[in-house]
Amino acid sequence: MKEKGNISIHTENIFPVIKKFLYSDNEIFLRELVSNAVDATQKLKRLSSLGKVDGDIGDTTIEVSFDEKAKTITISDKGIGMTAEEVKKYINQIAFSGAEEFVEKFKEAKDANEIIGRFGLGFYSAFMVADTVEIQTLSYQEGAEPVRWECDGSTSFEISDGNRTQRGTDIILHINSESEEFLNQSRIQTILDKYGKFLPVPIKFGTKTTSEPDGEDEEGKPKYKSVEVDNIINNTSPAWIKAPSELKDEDYLAFYRELYPFSEDPLFWIHLNVDYPFNLTGILYFPKIKNDLDIQKNKIKLFSRQVFITDEVKDVVPEFLMLLHGVIDSPDIPLNVSRSFLQADSNVKKINNHITKKVADKLNELFKTDRKGFQEKWNDIGVFVKYGMLTDDKFAEKANDFCLLKTVDDEYFTLKEYAEKVKDIQVDKDGQIVYLYSNDAANQDSFISAAKEKGYDVLNFDSPLDNHFVSYLEQKVEKTSLKRVDSDVIDKLIKKEEDQKLALSEEESNSVKSLFEKAINKETYQVHVEPLAEDALPVTVTMDEFMRRMKDMAQTGGGMGIYGSLPDSYKVTVNGNHPLVKRILEESDDANKENLAKQAFDLALLSRGLLTGADLTNFVKRSINLI
Repeated sequence: MKEKGNISIHTENIFPVIKKFLYSDNEIFLRELVSNAVDATQKLKRLSSLGKVDGDIGDTTIEVSFDEKAKTITISDKGIGMTAEEVKKYINQIAFSGAEEFVEKFKEAKDANEIIGRFGLGFYSAFMVADTVEIQTLSYQEGAEPVRWECDGSTSFEISDGNRTQRGTDIILHINSESEEFLNQSRIQTILDKYGKFLPVPIKFGTKTTSEPDGEDEEGKPKYKSVEVDNIINNTSPAWIKAPSELKDEDYLAFYRELYPFSEDPLFWIHLNVDYPFNLTGILYFPKIKNDLDIQKNKIKLFSRQVFITDEVKDVVPEFLMLLHGVIDSPDIPLNVSRSFLQADSNVKKINNHITKKVADKLNELFKTDRKGFQEKWNDIGVFVKYGMLTDDKFAEKANDFCLLKTVDDEYFTLKEYAEKVKDIQVDKDGQIVYLYSNDAANQDSFISAAKEKGYDVLNFDSPLDNHFVSYLEQKVEKTSLKRVDSDVIDKLIKKEEDQKLALSEEESNSVKSLFEKAINKETYQVHVEPLAEDALPVTVTMDEFMRRMKDMAQTGGGMGIYGSLPDSYKVTVNGNHPLVKRILEESDDANKENLAKQAFDLALLSRGLLTGADLTNFVKRSINLI
């Protein structure tokens, strides 16, 4: 038998398109061809289970090999094989998939939809790296003859008698000069590890050396010897395809280590297992990330029937869950012909919503069943929850029940609990409830202490995300504002009806203001003399809440760039009722007055970590002289 002809396509320019534009990366050819081999093997197993194949199908291991001298790469399977007519139908007619006809024929069989053939354009990805592609195939059908097909990348092909003696197919690529990088063991191994690590059929790539027991030595200690064994590159039964009831915690952890061998163990995980109205399996892990948002997001791997597709899953997974790790596998996520990019589709949205719901339900379950454990994990999972509430309204509705507010004293409250805690005492003269918070408890200790002396509570918001979460809470919690504890003196943060009276005359007040302005001598510090309690600090340095918040948001990409470029501006509040201010006024020596004012100001700077460099050195020297 020998036949020549032209491949049935709409344009002779199809091959340049395939080579340059259809696939985003030329290494995809190996994924496509190995996936085809897996599909052919799965079809055979299905036919065997339906009684359509005589006898035992035997070993179905797929083998990938290469010959550097001959410049060939071969993918061999022991699957369904093809007759000459099937080669003409499935190979020569580009974009015709044998799966559609196959599923239709056996649609009465359970799970027939799981069998997908990928002949057609997937096969033609071979021409991205090969000058000539050869097929040697023998169908499983009784009496079938071996067939050889060859094409040099043009629209011409040749079919002749083949030499294969066992059922299955060999795809032989004669690698072009531009793609000789693939004629390398480590390069092929890397691609197979990336795309085929969890394929459902064993994939062999050469051999590897391992050790096995070899008796005992003279001292009775076990001996080992080196042996060559098949290098099987894949785990054919990964955790996510199993039922949750089959797995223990150690199984989930072992699979996580298989995915991320150098990562710290995760906090917990969610096993996805849906078969209606779409098919979805997978395992999502919550990693330990603390407050660091500068992490790699592309840690979730998307598979389709155990074939790795991409780690760009932003359309499938909600934005806030991109921080998770794990695997999602769904045959219902539509892909373009190269299996490389997600397409907009209603199923994608449904899957996205389902994942959001599953995560919210899991977090709520953990909170209700083990609140103490949930609180212990909050420093890690709080980032997920807050991020989700900021970006996903449906998640936020559910998260209201388990989102926690942490105080500087390491106490935890739900949003509802905290509102109840402060509603009576932390309310200003206008009836507005004020939440006080700190983003750096160590440097803001003097402000926190002043708040506590008033009986107030202070929240701990020290995550970069909290700049945005503060604004979110103000929008969502009725009649409530949030103020950072160092944004003003405590009496101004929660202003009550009773105002302090200034003990200084207007002339004395002006004199104090001029004295401090001279001692500070910096335009970025605006001096105000105000009536505060005698036991309040003599000098306090603060930044206006609005300006400070805008600058913080600008630093974390909150769209407030104009504020980020403005110089820092601080308010210096001098307590006109403090004994030290009175002493400064009574000092007869002008130099001593200025020195005391400067010392009081520097103490205020020191209390909030703003005194550095030469200013700090001079402060220490002055302090020593005052002793």
